[in-house]
Amino acid sequence: MEKKVSIQGYEGSFHQIAAQEFLGKDVEVITCATFREVVKIASSQKESDGGIMAIENSIAGSILPNYTLLQKSKLKIRGEIYLQIHQNLLVNPDVKLEDIREVHSHPMALLQCMDYLEKHPSWKLIETEDTALSAKHIHQHRSKHVAVVASKLAAELFKLKVLSPKIQSNKNNYTRFLYVQPEKAVVEISSANKASINFQTDHSKGSLAKVLAKIAEAGINLSKLQSMPIPEAEWKYSFHADMEFDSVESFNKVLEVIKPITESLIVLGVYQKGKTVK
Repeated sequence: MEKKVSIQGYEGSFHQIAAQEFLGKDVEVITCATFREVVKIASSQKESDGGIMAIENSIAGSILPNYTLLQKSKLKIRGEIYLQIHQNLLVNPDVKLEDIREVHSHPMALLQCMDYLEKHPSWKLIETEDTALSAKHIHQHRSKHVAVVASKLAAELFKLKVLSPKIQSNKNNYTRFLYVQPEKAVVEISSANKASINFQTDHSKGSLAKVLAKIAEAGINLSKLQSMPIPEAEWKYSFHADMEFDSVESFNKVLEVIKPITESLIVLGVYQKGKTVK
């Protein structure tokens, strides 16, 4: 039975590519305008089997609002995937390079491809809401003088031609996506080797250092530590930590050790370290 998951963006987006790579090509996506909507639908087992959401990018960094959404939800991280972001110049089948007058796409996608786009100073760059939606629009309007910057999947879905592939300036552009499910739907992964937690410490001197020292002493690799402001408390922060380990038992033991020296501690997910898709 194929999975149904919520994603941010439109069909043909990189979220859909991540969903297909993690759950298979037959996965059905529920497109959402916002990440808040993604979380809402992913939380309902009647509507979906979970959700796919971007959490960080190798160039732009962490998506802090998504950490907050995840922390406040009843969702758990079930897995992750690292997707190399390839941007492509797409046109309708009969359009040639010399026909292009405008290039449409999301402002971030245009920025990622500026080295290529600046080689064509006559092109007018038009910022839009979404890369995949731009691809859909030029297909619907059969535009003869407009190109878009979008994914190869968008080209396949909307019958567009990849005029110039992989035009992004930085070839090491990766986005990490999480697969999240309601807590009731999550089953234990015996081969898990990674976990995400959120914790708070008091303001006493060295309180954070004590927690980190206990994690290091247990032989666990802290692959990410992200401070996050607590909206309800002025100048107070919680910490998101990604931890890699050899066995779930070693992770559980370190939780027992650090829990007494934290004010709060939430396990956001225990899962397998994700693969990288290029």
